[in-house]
Amino acid sequence: MSVILIALNPESEDTKHHPKEKQIIGILCAIVSSATFALHHSLVQRCFEKVIKTKTFATVLRMNFYPMLVASVFGSVGLFFSGDWRTMGMEMKEFESGSVSYVMTLVWTAVAWQIAGVSMLGLIFEVSSLFSVVISNLELTITPILAVIVFHDKIYGVKIIAFILAVWAFLSYIYQHYLDDRKAKEDKSDCIKVSMGNGEI
Repeated sequence: MSVILIALNPESEDTKHHPKEKQIIGILCAIVSSATFALHHSLVQRCFEKVIKTKTFATVLRMNFYPMLVASVFGSVGLFFSGDWRTMGMEMKEFESGSVSYVMTLVWTAVAWQIAGVSMLGLIFEVSSLFSVVISNLELTITPILAVIVFHDKIYGVKIIAFILAVWAFLSYIYQHYLDDRKAKEDKSDCIKVSMGNGEI
């Protein structure tokens, strides 16, 4: 819901001029992409548990490296076949902050994505795919709030609602985890009492 609210903000200038049909397609795409994102995380966790079966940092790096390599190859092929690479020089020159800032933006975006990818896999590896999705959704809704603070972007009521929904989901996850942990401790305590009652150690 947070993703849909941010993507299809009715108060945003970007969505005011879109016809209703495109907005409906946008909603469906947001739902499918969110479901695919969650499915991907679940499959990665399954792969860690059933296929790889090794818990090392090198494994996490390999799981991040190969998909990124494939994506980079396909992206580069698409860039050259479409002819968009011809406009990169002009785009760099017309960049408002200068050519150096343009290159630095690309470099640090790539670095940030690598850190995000490794962090996401680390959360799946150490905790669970569900926790990784919760954190990713929280980050997705915090980003527009940070854009308001850092870049003085316009804030809309929809952004605030999306942020509240994401925080609510995060707190719900933490609370459910607390309940599960407490129940597990109570069950363990009951098992110990039963064992002591039967004269077992």
